[in-house]
Amino acid sequence: MKEGKKSEEFYAQLKEQLADTSSWPAKYLYKFIVPSNGTQIKGIEDIFDDTGAVINTKESSKGTYTSVSILVKLKDPDAVIEKYKEVGAIEGVISL
Repeated sequence: MKEGKKSEEFYAQLKEQLADTSSWPAKYLYKFIVPSNGTQIKGIEDIFDDTGAVINTKESSKGTYTSVSILVKLKDPDAVIEKYKEVGAIEGVISL
């Protein structure tokens, strides 16, 4: 439960920063790290399906992890946070 509260505080701060630093709608760049051998990349791609997002992946030098960068135009800070929460539900994903 403590972790959930911490997450809500983080998202509230992020929302405030996004509102102060960007004019909305705006493009936002997400970056995630996932294990290369899992299904996490497909899960992330599904979340951003039909959003017009540009998704780039790059495997680490040893092939253990893959970085996933997503550039997408969103309507407001709430939409940014909503996507973070959706991706956060996928096990093994690290948000940068």
